[in-house]
Amino acid sequence: MSRPEDRAERHKKRMQVRKEIVDAGVAKALEERGVVVLYTGDGKGKTTAAVGTAARALGYGYRVVVAQFIKGAWECGEKNLLGRLPPEQFPLQWHEMGTDFTWETQDFEADRAAARALWDRALAALRDDSVYLVVLDELTYALNYHWLDRDEVLEALSQRPPGQSVVITGRGARQYLKDAADTVTEMRALKHAFDDGIAARKGVEW
Repeated sequence: MSRPEDRAERHKKRMQVRKEIVDAGVAKALEERGVVVLYTGDGKGKTTAAVGTAARALGYGYRVVVAQFIKGAWECGEKNLLGRLPPEQFPLQWHEMGTDFTWETQDFEADRAAARALWDRALAALRDDSVYLVVLDELTYALNYHWLDRDEVLEALSQRPPGQSVVITGRGARQYLKDAADTVTEMRALKHAFDDGIAARKGVEW
């Protein structure tokens, strides 16, 4: 059995090596600019991660614009909380498509019109250099259902102000969207309570 002082010494050496690796990575990261972050996959937590990023930016007093595609007919706990923050300290704009899930509406033209109207608001934010962070929640659906033009979205992302970051969420992100992003995280579902007949819970799922 190894002595405590031996374990401590081995741990110290491992952490020294780890620190050298981390420091080298930090030293190479010299470019300062906004980034595009994509959360996709069939796992839970994409919107939660995006709203967490919005809260982080608001915590520094940065301007944040959230545009929620698909969602809008349901109550949203995150919006309930962030909407109560004093706007002079936490400058947040929260826009919604205002329709239900498309499998509920079953009306392509109405959904496309609502998505287009929301995109116009998001586009204004993507052209505004005073907006630090833009969240495009469930944008992948708007693209995959052909409510929005793919080339127009990609151009808006590429032409946004240099210091502005964008968070995109949604299942089924196509390769072109992954290519446009600087950071891509894919949420993978290993298990979900809903699959076992457990209803979505207020304050946990929405």
